[in-house]
Amino acid sequence: MLREIYIKNLAVIKEAVIPLEGSLNVFTGETGAGKSILINGINAVLGQRCMKDIVRSGCDKAVITALFTELTKETEDKLDELGISHESHEITLTREISADGGSVSRINHRTASASLLKEIGSLLINIHGQHDNQVLMDSEKHLGILDSFGGDDTLLNEYRESFRKLQQTARRLGELKKAEQSRRERTRQLTEIIDDIGELDPQENEDDRLEKEYDTARNAEQMIIAINNSVGLLTGDDAAVELLSSAERQLGGYTEGSSELNSLYERLSAAEIELSDIAAELGSVAERIELDSQRLDSMRERLSEINRLKRKYMCDCTELRAMYSKAVEELAQIESSADEITRLADERSELLHIVTERAKALFDYRERTGEEFARRVTEELEFLNMPNVIIAVRHEKGKLTVNGMDTVEFLISANKGEEPKPVSKIASGGELSRIMLALKSVIADKDSIPTMIFDEIDTGVSGKAAHKIGIKLREIGKLRQVLCVTHLSQIAVMADNHLMIEKKIIDERTETHVTVLDFDGRTKEIARIMGGDDPSRLMLDTAAEELKKAAEI
Repeated sequence: MLREIYIKNLAVIKEAVIPLEGSLNVFTGETGAGKSILINGINAVLGQRCMKDIVRSGCDKAVITALFTELTKETEDKLDELGISHESHEITLTREISADGGSVSRINHRTASASLLKEIGSLLINIHGQHDNQVLMDSEKHLGILDSFGGDDTLLNEYRESFRKLQQTARRLGELKKAEQSRRERTRQLTEIIDDIGELDPQENEDDRLEKEYDTARNAEQMIIAINNSVGLLTGDDAAVELLSSAERQLGGYTEGSSELNSLYERLSAAEIELSDIAAELGSVAERIELDSQRLDSMRERLSEINRLKRKYMCDCTELRAMYSKAVEELAQIESSADEITRLADERSELLHIVTERAKALFDYRERTGEEFARRVTEELEFLNMPNVIIAVRHEKGKLTVNGMDTVEFLISANKGEEPKPVSKIASGGELSRIMLALKSVIADKDSIPTMIFDEIDTGVSGKAAHKIGIKLREIGKLRQVLCVTHLSQIAVMADNHLMIEKKIIDERTETHVTVLDFDGRTKEIARIMGGDDPSRLMLDTAAEELKKAAEI
């Protein structure tokens, strides 16, 4: 709970130490005395946005420190999570606001961000002001209020867990289906690559090796052709040997009479023998050269296919193999995606069934909760001097959302015999204040936040209704700490701790002081509220009597 607030240089508050009790604390004072400043200070220390003009004129900064004791387990768990100590189950929150617009936040004197103050503060204090009545005007907020009243989040948490799984599955399924067209085209491309390269099955660096082998084999073929052509030129018809033999026969009859011709004849005979030997040896060489024409044709065809694929895919033989492996892997993934689509579709159907069944269970629970909620709030409103007002809960099924299939709206019948209509169309300002108080009352024992602040909950009410509001605030004060700013004596007399906020002129400057009132001080303040600044003896006696009556309630 909020045990103490220290404020320095905040607007007209020069310095104040405000002690608080764990039950009903009431703040009263004249209009403009600074009650709203106090609420602004609490908002600031809870991490809410604040303006630099909140700093007292002429001062460098404003400081607000709040001491919280008897921390709840939820709060301590959050502090442990954030690594913030909480010795003796206490912490302090501090906010310093500079006149130049900057601010510094601290938790236990350790610097923290304003957002962290806000996160911790949300577990410590719930502030209800006039603007919070708008929650009742907004039907989208009603489901949360109903769940707060129910108090058991088991079904909601189970539903949300399965709903989020359904969302994730549906999102993944949608992504896969969206990519299905491009996957079909990619599958065609990959299949073509696999068919092209897989059928040929090129080996690493095969193109280089095959080129060399093919060049060697092709040279052998050309060599054999050249040898055979040479042998033909030497020994064939009208070839060199035959021509030499013919020349030799022509000269043979004339060698005896001429030594010169005889010498030439002998040379022709030797040349014929030499050319015949050369032709014979060339034939022998040709026979020794191995030539596999079938292998040569095979190499030629394979090189042609490899080169075609190299041109098509613009890469070498080694890269063709890598491309093939990647294509096989990617195609397997695509085929796996197709399997995943089938699996996810089945999973989505199963999850949709689970989500729908859990939504129905949650709907039934809320239906029962709504009936009990309407009954309890109607009872509270009857106590708060609204006996003919009936609260009803319009509960219908809608589409599945993260909160279930429920649409909830609070209806009100302000006059007996009238059909309940939406709160936003019926309730007045005073009625809204009492309805909100009734709501806070019925969920007070279920809410884990230890401190509730009501800023002018009395707007638009008076008389007997105000008296009932005071009693109700005291009842809530027995369950948790309540701080209430009020202008009504009927509420002020119910306080367990009454603090007066008043303006004083000191050294030609206005200052706001906060004073804890004893019985005499309370008597005077209650009389002032009832009768004005200069209450009569009768008014003072009446105020004292009202305080005594309130103490007996």
